[in-house]
Amino acid sequence: MIEIQGLTKYYGRTEALRDVSFSVDRGEVVGFLGPNAAGKTTTLRILTGYLPATSGTATVAGYDVFNDSLEVRRRIGYLPETVPLYPDMTVRSYLGFCARLRGVSRTERDAHVSDALEKTRLGEVRDTIVGRLSKGFRQRVGIAQALVHDPPVLVLDEPTIGLDPRQIIETRRLIKDLGRDHTIILSTHILPEVSMTCTRVVIINRGRIVAQDSAEGLTARVLSSSRVLLRLLRPPTDAAALLAGMPGVTAVRREDDRTFVIESKLDADMREQLARSAVERDWGLVELRPVELSLEDVFLHLTTEDTAAEAS
Repeated sequence: MIEIQGLTKYYGRTEALRDVSFSVDRGEVVGFLGPNAAGKTTTLRILTGYLPATSGTATVAGYDVFNDSLEVRRRIGYLPETVPLYPDMTVRSYLGFCARLRGVSRTERDAHVSDALEKTRLGEVRDTIVGRLSKGFRQRVGIAQALVHDPPVLVLDEPTIGLDPRQIIETRRLIKDLGRDHTIILSTHILPEVSMTCTRVVIINRGRIVAQDSAEGLTARVLSSSRVLLRLLRPPTDAAALLAGMPGVTAVRREDDRTFVIESKLDADMREQLARSAVERDWGLVELRPVELSLEDVFLHLTTEDTAAEAS
């Protein structure tokens, strides 16, 4: 549905993007993840026709972004980072205005507006002045304007920025629901956003793609050892050294007086051996469980690795 190949963008002499390539299949919800100023918004602006690229190609539903810009825009709903709202209009009249701009026919306009209101759960405020809405409701109105012409592709740039925790949860739920009927590319620098809403992750740093896979696939790529957490009631003072000397253990990190993180080779499961040793030595086994890498760990590893490569 979306195909980007070799996108490069310069602002004067400043390189914003370098050879960016990735694709989004029909029905996918893809998280476009990166730190601030990594190139996320620039990529999305090129994809939606707001900016020209210096070089490279981009297509949406088979239409070239640069040569068939109007056809691409008909198939994309775009939520920019700053939501484009008219504060003096009611929600319903604003969406009707957006539908008219999007070329929705007069006979179908009311149905499109009603559908967008229903999908974004805005029915209760449909006749409210936009300027009187909370930040969360205004964000939903922004998503509704991206939906009102029923595009197959949604491009959402930082859709939960500035929202409170409850509004963030509601917006994530909305995006997951929309993913049933639309292909979505979701730009964010907030890591839980990706793990809770997306089927696949594309990570960009310093203007170039450093990884793309499912969250599980990225974790497997980074993970080079198996980790378990061991918590003891009565560990001896030399417990870390004793644990490090066990066959198969590659590293031991002491978290506090009673807690240790023990690493072993990826294909080695140390739990039985650790449990037996703790019981036999009367250390008071309290807890023994695997430690999984979080998406935050993966992100930091990949972006730090990329920065180190740039510096070398």
